[in-house]
Amino acid sequence: MQLDRLRTFIDDVGLVVRSTDDEHEITARVAERLSALLAAGYRLPPEATRSSPERHLTYPLYIAPDDSWSLASVVWDMGQQTKVHSHETWGVAGIYAGVEHEVRYLKPAAATASAPLTPAGETRWSPGQVTVCCTTDDDVHAVTAVGSEPTIGIHVYGGNIGTIRRRSYDPATGETEWFVSGWDSAEDVSRARASS
Repeated sequence: MQLDRLRTFIDDVGLVVRSTDDEHEITARVAERLSALLAAGYRLPPEATRSSPERHLTYPLYIAPDDSWSLASVVWDMGQQTKVHSHETWGVAGIYAGVEHEVRYLKPAAATASAPLTPAGETRWSPGQVTVCCTTDDDVHAVTAVGSEPTIGIHVYGGNIGTIRRRSYDPATGETEWFVSGWDSAEDVSRARASS
């Protein structure tokens, strides 16, 4: 039953991505489908819910054969946070477990690249809630796992998010560094736990 729900979701998102190039339409339609998946009680496989004591992890659940989109489980242990970062694509995130505190920033224009970032609001996301986390014109934020359990999100991104070149920002200066996040696996968690 769980695999059927996930397969249906993957098929539906694939149809959405193939039907239009408008990322605002894509994210709205994907958000509806992700809300329905969470509301139906979909359960992630246990290996895609494991946290690491070192950093947040991004497990691939599905990568389209043409890299047009990807589906991931992103897991933060309690108190872990990301750097301020961009995505360089569209994305939709739904909270599966725990609570996420998100701080958004206005995406800097090239002319203001060496100026402090402008805060654009904060939100706490709880289980079952879904947000359009990014479009290419609005995709700079940082997130922190708050509460008494790890935070787990199901994320859908335009492109293969594990291979996309993205920016991290110093919010005080606007300085950027490029990074590629890569993908994690259950073996990475086992190694981290063994070394801690």
